[in-house]
Amino acid sequence: MQKDQFKMSICILLFGGFIVKILGFIVKIIYTRIIGPEGIGLYTIVTPTYSLLITLATFALPISISKLISEKKYSSKRILISTTFLMIILNTFFVLLIILLAPWISKYLLKNAQTYYLLIAMAFTLPFISTTSILKGYFLGKMNVAPNTLSNIFEQIVRILFLTFILPLLTAKSILLGVISLILLNILSELTSILVFSFFIPKNKIITKDEIKPNRIIIKNILETSIPSVSSRFIGNLGFFLEPIILTNFLLWAGYSSEYILREYASYNAYALGLLTMPSFFIAAICQILIPEISKYLASNQKAMIKRRLKQALFYAFLIGFTCSFLIFIFRNFLLNALYKTTLGNDYIFILAPFFVLFYLEAPLISTLQALGKANISMKITFYGEIVKLSLLAILSLCKIGLFSLVIAEIINIFFVVILDFKAIKKTL
Repeated sequence: MQKDQFKMSICILLFGGFIVKILGFIVKIIYTRIIGPEGIGLYTIVTPTYSLLITLATFALPISISKLISEKKYSSKRILISTTFLMIILNTFFVLLIILLAPWISKYLLKNAQTYYLLIAMAFTLPFISTTSILKGYFLGKMNVAPNTLSNIFEQIVRILFLTFILPLLTAKSILLGVISLILLNILSELTSILVFSFFIPKNKIITKDEIKPNRIIIKNILETSIPSVSSRFIGNLGFFLEPIILTNFLLWAGYSSEYILREYASYNAYALGLLTMPSFFIAAICQILIPEISKYLASNQKAMIKRRLKQALFYAFLIGFTCSFLIFIFRNFLLNALYKTTLGNDYIFILAPFFVLFYLEAPLISTLQALGKANISMKITFYGEIVKLSLLAILSLCKIGLFSLVIAEIINIFFVVILDFKAIKKTL
């Protein structure tokens, strides 16, 4: 019965994720064509910063909540109330911090005055994204995947409607206004998710006066999982943030022009990686189920079931990764033309695709380490991987091979992280 529930949950998330991904591609196609190359360039500049901010504001709460609820040590109400208290403190701090640092970040790090307004817009989206993340963690801990699936679908529908009818009007007035609205759209989409979740939250639960108070022990348990998990994600996002800075400076030093770097990095990041990471929603669906499942079996010391679930997850991830990487490799020109109306990034896909099968195994391995309470080990591996990647990127950028320095550094990083994650799990089990 438990095995059937595990498979059924994955199937629901995969099917829902497939629909969400299709809608997501429609969203991407619409906004890239409306805001144009100038808008895409501006949006791409702030994307690494936005990813970093979201990581800090959400603080890996979905992982912590789903793990804690699945273990059934505390009541769900107490977990949610304590997490909400923690979320309010974190978001208040980060919103104020971003508002204070936005002028400095835009001027000295991003080196584009227009990004100031984008950073301010990002700050106001964080509380809504964090609220949704708490609700997602709650339902995943309950092994109820329908709310997450439906909320994601409705989110994308709202995005499509906004982009189709509102974004063209705003972009016609100003490209900057169009990009700002694209960021603020997250508030509308997250409110849609919250509305969907509200239909699934039990209505017969009564919260007493004592339960309103945050529980220190629960907060401590949340932080024990969240801090290593968010540290791992922070390191990854920090590496993503530093990547274009290191690449640009070293390639300029090697004699490449700014125009070449901007064009090729956009080709690599927006087109090549955009296509290769397309199946990642399948893997994310597997990981969402994997964490509470392994946490549940860890609480009852069922190591055999943990190994079985991990093998199943890796098998599904490998099957999906191999199939998708092969198809993307073969039909890369057709897919690039169909989705982006360009063949830029074709050469990068040719080199990356054969190795991206391992990339799809990375997420299940990291999720397993987190569920086993070894998030600190995952964090260290991610940290070492980023050091290796950025160091190689700096060295290879001086070898006159252009953006292939980044491609090679990415491939070596994938091998490095997957091998160390696998060894860490094998040692634990």
